[in-house]
Amino acid sequence: MHVAAAESVPGGASLSMQGARFLRECTRGLAEPGQFGSLAQSAERSSKQNRQIIASIPYFQSWREQAHQIKRYALANLDKLLAEFERNITARGATVLYAQNAQEANEHLLRIVRQHGVRTVVKAKSMVSEEMEMNHVLEAVGVRAIETDLGEFLVQLAGQRPIHVVTPALHLSATDVGRLFQEKLGEPFTQEHATLTQIARKHLRRQFLQADLGISGVNFAIADTGTICLVENEGNQGLSTCCPKVHVALMGVEKVIPSIRHLPVFLNLLGRSGTGQKLTTYTHLIHGSTPGQKLYVIILDNGRTEVLRDPKAWSALFCIRCGACLNACPVYRRVGGWAYGWVYPGPIGAILTPHLVGLEQAGKLPFASSLCGACGEVCPVKIDIPHQLVHLRHRAVQEPSPVRCWLERLVWRMWAWAMCHPWMYRVSMRLARLGARLARFLPWHPGPLGAWTRGRELPEPPPGPDFHTWWKKHAHELKTFPADLPPESPSS
Repeated sequence: MHVAAAESVPGGASLSMQGARFLRECTRGLAEPGQFGSLAQSAERSSKQNRQIIASIPYFQSWREQAHQIKRYALANLDKLLAEFERNITARGATVLYAQNAQEANEHLLRIVRQHGVRTVVKAKSMVSEEMEMNHVLEAVGVRAIETDLGEFLVQLAGQRPIHVVTPALHLSATDVGRLFQEKLGEPFTQEHATLTQIARKHLRRQFLQADLGISGVNFAIADTGTICLVENEGNQGLSTCCPKVHVALMGVEKVIPSIRHLPVFLNLLGRSGTGQKLTTYTHLIHGSTPGQKLYVIILDNGRTEVLRDPKAWSALFCIRCGACLNACPVYRRVGGWAYGWVYPGPIGAILTPHLVGLEQAGKLPFASSLCGACGEVCPVKIDIPHQLVHLRHRAVQEPSPVRCWLERLVWRMWAWAMCHPWMYRVSMRLARLGARLARFLPWHPGPLGAWTRGRELPEPPPGPDFHTWWKKHAHELKTFPADLPPESPSS
């Protein structure tokens, strides 16, 4: 098990229940088609913008291929590059700590907290910290952690998890935010975006100045210079990493890239794919500790090296967390981010989470896809997400997982047998047509079928005979061909 025992999902469900939770949330979405309407609209808007940007840049595909090859090289030489990165950044006063899992990472963090007498923490956006359940761990020892990314700040106030890897509060409207600030911060209600931003700034600014420790993620760790790169649009990462006297950077092992020369291609791709910008507003390059401030870098595995053991799946670690695949995914738009049960939602979550927490707990996620291929088309580092989903589906039915049960295996064995016997296939198709007609008149339908039909009607089977019956009747007509074909016309 690679995750902390205290992992939880919104609503109090434990991580071990995430397979059942996914089905429950997905089923609820089927019965209530309008549940995530605002999220779907926002995702479609972002996806459309992404497509327009890609179409306007003739060399965008070249960037994608470059980034893909750089990531492939980096993961193939991960041990050497991590050692090089550690050597170069520690030479400038930083301390590098390795953690096999979330529990070890939290232990490193708590030692730093005790060593420096930390009571308050300002935290920039970090998906690794979500894996660690870091806020809960700090709260348990009396340390207050404040999210400073605006979207993260909103979901923290609301007591929720992020719903998106780039825009955590994508599901909240201006009205929702106004009511949240009124309830939690005692501010007058407003729906004006500029006023809401000013309210958040007012409450967060004093936190930056008073905090004992700042925590950030790492977008890229550059081996040859020993540099961590942070990208953002709000300025909160700069304040979180510069104002406190102690800075802790959290990074997954896959974040390392070989050289500073490789950074521009990733910056070009991340801004355009994530937010539709040519470049994010702020790009911070941190080379080590500075006078008056101590830098710690916690490098977390948490199951990532297990991904490398699967040659068909390791490109899932190429991900640069742009969120483009989420915006393009029709399933994510329908069920939202929480239904995926853990930190990473959408297509990238469906292929990454089963590796990080195990198929036993997340084996259903690869089935949360229509395999339309949109995610693979927009991925800026060319992760072949659709084929990885199929690969994980195969593993999920071969290895212990929530989808491997005797009843399902029996049903598929019966189906395979029917497909091998034409007479049984014809009987099955006739029974299926009859069952579909009878089901339209039943007042109740079991399981997922019942969830679907609560909001929709079953389609009417088409009238007339099935194809086999039609072929038997008309085959002789199609086998009549003219004895002589007309001569070919002479070539010019």
